[in-house]
Amino acid sequence: MRPTTPFTRAVRRRGAATLAALALGVGALSACSVTSAATSATSAEGSVWDSTSVHEVELDIDEDEYAEMLATYQESSEKEWLTADVTIDGQTFSDAGIRLKGNSSLRGVDADADAVDLPWLIDLDKFVDGQSLDGWERFVVRSNTSETALNEAVALELLEEAGLASEEAASISFSANDSESSLRLMVQDLDDRWDEATFGTDGTLYKAEAGGDYSYRGDDAAAYEDVFDIEAGTEDYAPLTEFLQWLEESSDEEFAEGLAERLDVDAFATYLAFEDLVGNFDDIAGPGNNSFLRWDAEAGQMTVVAWDHNLAFGQTNGGGGAGGVGGGRGGGVPGELPEGAELPDGAELPEGAELPEGAGPPLGGERPEGLVAPADGERPEGGPGGGEGGMGSNILSERFLADDGFAALYDAAVEDLQAELFDDGSAQEVLDAWTEVLTAQAGDLVDSSTVETEAEAIASYFDGHAVDETDDGPVVGG
Repeated sequence: MRPTTPFTRAVRRRGAATLAALALGVGALSACSVTSAATSATSAEGSVWDSTSVHEVELDIDEDEYAEMLATYQESSEKEWLTADVTIDGQTFSDAGIRLKGNSSLRGVDADADAVDLPWLIDLDKFVDGQSLDGWERFVVRSNTSETALNEAVALELLEEAGLASEEAASISFSANDSESSLRLMVQDLDDRWDEATFGTDGTLYKAEAGGDYSYRGDDAAAYEDVFDIEAGTEDYAPLTEFLQWLEESSDEEFAEGLAERLDVDAFATYLAFEDLVGNFDDIAGPGNNSFLRWDAEAGQMTVVAWDHNLAFGQTNGGGGAGGVGGGRGGGVPGELPEGAELPDGAELPEGAELPEGAGPPLGGERPEGLVAPADGERPEGGPGGGEGGMGSNILSERFLADDGFAALYDAAVEDLQAELFDDGSAQEVLDAWTEVLTAQAGDLVDSSTVETEAEAIASYFDGHAVDETDDGPVVGG
């Protein structure tokens, strides 16, 4: 998972034995733990991240505590931690921590919500210090936007093959409190262990929050607490504020000459190209503001880290099947919603932008994960960042693609990735491998015909049409 030189395809470590070994060498997290234990288990399958198997994850939650947690979330949107017994592939971890994970994926949650239907963050050592599995403590059970979650699984593996930082993922049979099992995707949480295994250098990992943007808010760290969360590394907002100030205040000439000193521009061009090729409009410039910034203290540079691919390959939230979204910078119109999507209640498109002809709500009528409509329905003041209600805008991607030199890097990245990931059959091999696992091992969770249909929809993106649908050049808008 350590990022490689851009356009250098990484070898997928199915089973993740190397990562587990790296992670075991990192000091155990102890925050919030109340009990000391040495419960470091090894998966009987060889690795919890072995994507050639459908794993089993079960939650045993106290019903009263669960009901209280839901009530608190409904009242305040606070995501309280619960204790639960978590069983992964037959190994039980007592008094693990679990909490809700997500934003719009939790919209509509009420007192009757079933735990098996919700997205979760699992932290094995939240309350029992030292509990881990294959060297990992934190696992994210994702919310599906399709019945198979193939789109996100394939996107994450291709992201790594593109030489970019990614997360390990595995299909799971998920149940809670003896419920019927459902097919979900489990991925790594981007935490200290992930950061160490992926980058291996001193630095800080900042997560852009859905309600924020990339605007400069001054030097006071408190102004960024609800805009960027520090997920790993040194608790220091100074590198972030300095970067955002320069990004906002530099002239076009200064931007062109100085960005490469402050940002891994090759990796960013690759990132933008990748997101467009896989038809993921919900990226750094999308409505959910989905991105991380990773500060490398040794190199003195930021790297944009991708996050949230459950809308990759044109998937719409609510499970509409892939195929509904044209590419962001390579297709569509700035500020235009993807075909099949609708504005959230009260939100407005930027001035001059229009909905695509015939656009309607996605199946399920849900917003992309992370999208939160501002209270008054208006876009907030303060610049072009991808913040609340901003339907496709980010100052970094806008300025990057407005510069001829950086736009050329993007164009080259599109060409290289199309050749290296798709034209040579690599993407099809990845898709076939995931499809085979589900067809062979998840027949009790999803029909084989559904797997086949969703796989075909994903494969339809391998021809590069998500970028080629317009001849107007790269645009920013999703």
